[in-house]
Amino acid sequence: MLSTIKNAFKVKDIRNKILFTLGVLIIYRLGAYITVPGINAKALQSVASSGLVGILNTFSGGGLSNYSIFAMGVSPYITAQIVIQLLQMDIVPRFVEWSKQGEVGRRKLNQATRYLTIILAFVQSVGITAGFNALSSLNLVENPSVQTYVTIGLILTGGTMLATWMGDMITDRGLGNGVSILIFAGIIARTPTSIYQIYQEQFVDVAKSDWLNSFLFVGALIIIVLVIVIFVTWVQQASRRVPIQYTRRASGAPDSSYLPLKVNVAGVIPVIFASSFIATPQTILMAFANNHSQDTWYQVLSDVFNMQTTDGAILYTFLIVVFTFFYAFVQVNPEKLAENLQKQGSYIPGVWPGHETQSYVSQLLIRLSVVGSLFLGLVSLIPLLAQDFWNLDESIGLGGTSLLIVVGVAIEIISQIDGLMMKREYVGFIRDPEQVK
Repeated sequence: MLSTIKNAFKVKDIRNKILFTLGVLIIYRLGAYITVPGINAKALQSVASSGLVGILNTFSGGGLSNYSIFAMGVSPYITAQIVIQLLQMDIVPRFVEWSKQGEVGRRKLNQATRYLTIILAFVQSVGITAGFNALSSLNLVENPSVQTYVTIGLILTGGTMLATWMGDMITDRGLGNGVSILIFAGIIARTPTSIYQIYQEQFVDVAKSDWLNSFLFVGALIIIVLVIVIFVTWVQQASRRVPIQYTRRASGAPDSSYLPLKVNVAGVIPVIFASSFIATPQTILMAFANNHSQDTWYQVLSDVFNMQTTDGAILYTFLIVVFTFFYAFVQVNPEKLAENLQKQGSYIPGVWPGHETQSYVSQLLIRLSVVGSLFLGLVSLIPLLAQDFWNLDESIGLGGTSLLIVVGVAIEIISQIDGLMMKREYVGFIRDPEQVK
């Protein structure tokens, strides 16, 4: 990996992409420390790693604990993406039509996603501000009023749209998926704080006689993290090679090839989707905390939509499984894949072109998604259950999700750099004979 990055900096185009991405991330990180006016910035420090605050902190890189302009991060945009993609599944005819219109339709769907993001961001911003302020121990808003809440909502909505725009710029001119990169950077930025917190809890705030247990705990934690990183990397890199035969071929082209389908086709997107989907109901519930916190329905929903509870962890895992299957078919459209193979004069041995190829790829995606969903679900669920059963720190429960995102995004970035390097080598190979002439 280090040699890949070193070689990438020697190529001007790739170096510019890396520097552009780093420049946007620096601006984003600076914005995470600009506190919204009228807010007691230290009010959330006591709950910075719990419940909804912990989830949104993961997406905003500590932006919520500082109640910065990026406090909501890109969570509303991710939720809007989920809703728009679900509505394309024969629910809203206009969206279904746009999904079949190529680039023009994609722009229309992106515009609809932006409008929905604005609505969700404003509702979540006002809801979470009012909800936290309703907690008597926090006193988040200095002068609570309708005008104050609307102002804070507009500022946080503007921060979300700015973060979304930054993500789009990274996607277009930088490396990787912009939204995933922003979340990745936020998690990495919070890593030193998490390490220092573990040091405080295990070596500073305990008696010297308990240091042996602390060393054993930290050692076991390091080993578990390394094992998870190795396991995640191995599964993320694993692929199923589907053989492809060509009925006609150009001069010098091979008779056969293969189509690589990753075992985890959906990548880390289902984890991001599920986390965002859990956070949205929590935000809405906070608006009712002041008047209904003792009601049975409120306590049940609060328990279900909280990853720190057993019920919430199970729901979170279920959402990961569902989104894994859903996003696998978004990433690899069997109908378009079968159509493209037929146009290229190629086929899968033993499978008729057209509808049978589409059915074969669909069944293959389902089998791969079973493995991928179990992998993502286990890595996310085990730390949450361990935290619940052994009363560990709540930040450890979110550690599985964070590790999945960090490792997955890092692999995607390295793969993209490798692809750009390989493309450059092919271009050089083609151009060299012309230069000789």
